[in-house]
Amino acid sequence: MATRSSKKIRAELDKPDHVFDKAAELFRVMSAPMRLKIISCLCEGEQNVSYLLEKITTTQPNMSQHLNTLYKAGVLAKRREGVQIHYRIANEQIVNLCRAVCVQVEQDSGL
Repeated sequence: MATRSSKKIRAELDKPDHVFDKAAELFRVMSAPMRLKIISCLCEGEQNVSYLLEKITTTQPNMSQHLNTLYKAGVLAKRREGVQIHYRIANEQIVNLCRAVCVQVEQDSGL
């Protein structure tokens, strides 16, 4: 007799390949520490690029490249206000996922 957890695992594995492909792409996009820092900063709410550059040590071109990758992946949304571009989290599930993983890593490392 199959347990509830093994039934759940089997149901997960029965999903169409495109579900796994999309999940793998999302994990790939979020695998860069810089992108996780950006997401962490945006958990506080919408911010412009200047704010992000104050909080995260990197160059403006590097920041723009990472923001564009997150935007194209649907992780971030953006809006223009004059010459400033403001970014925000487009999908709250991303915040929950990042927070859960980062909290677990922090606990496991004893920090």
